Amino acid sequence: MEQYHQPARRRAAASLSGALPPPALCGFLLLLVVVFAVSYAVGTSAGPVAPGMHRTGTTQDGSGGGHGGGGMDMDGMGTDHGSVR
Repeated sequence: MEQYHQPARRRAAASLSGALPPPALCGFLLLLVVVFAVSYAVGTSAGPVAPGMHRTGTTQDGSGGGHGGGGMDMDGMGTDHGSVR
């Protein structure tokens, strides 16, 4: 019986190819990175969604920095509760 010996280069290439992810996975990951990069660039160029909107949090002394009702302005709503028409 004859024994076939593979050269060292082929054995190294065969073991290395088993360690690399499949090309389809690499292509998918590359496409995912490109899509996120493009969406980030478009979002940055479009600017903020609501420019007048500001964070309503507490200040350092603990007092509230915004409206009491979750930021909703309800002036004039329900001012005539007891009046009869």
